[in-house]
Amino acid sequence: MIREFHLADWFTLSNALCGVGALFSAMTYLQTAEVLHLYLACVLMPFALLFDVLDGRIARWRQQGSAMGRELDSLSDVISFGVAPAAIAYACGMQGLYDRIVLLFFVACGVSRLARYNVTAEEISDGGGKVKYFEGTPIPTSVLLVALLAYAVSQGALGQQLWLGVRFIGGFQFHPLVLIYAISGSLMISRIRIPKL
Repeated sequence: MIREFHLADWFTLSNALCGVGALFSAMTYLQTAEVLHLYLACVLMPFALLFDVLDGRIARWRQQGSAMGRELDSLSDVISFGVAPAAIAYACGMQGLYDRIVLLFFVACGVSRLARYNVTAEEISDGGGKVKYFEGTPIPTSVLLVALLAYAVSQGALGQQLWLGVRFIGGFQFHPLVLIYAISGSLMISRIRIPKL
């Protein structure tokens, strides 16, 4: 199988590895409470984005796009821009029942958005091969959420000190800051058309 990989596929795998590394770092922070691990989790996200951008450019440059590459890209994006940002939010303190529901919603929206893209990519491209626009915000925009959390970490806004505080609804914790994930997820599954650069 490895012999069937194109150069772009290795960049796609690097994207996934950055996402998994971020997951490991977030889990290590929860075990050790050493903030360095949260920073590392956040820093890996821009690298995942870089590999995500490069894999597409390399595939077009070498004219080696494939169905396997497209699926590999989507799976990597789910890890790096869906699961990892949700895990980072959880590690930062969004751990209440309602927080978890919102983070699950966010990941489900990311998965759904990528599946919709894969199904409609050919239709959107008008048979020309290149997609002219995205429907809904691309899942890599979650890097902006992680950047905001990285800034919160630098300000000591973790756990109960998260910006906007904590509320209790029916005896369960809710951190209003988690709503940025709800908004991001909703935008991903929206029908908003965003031109592809």
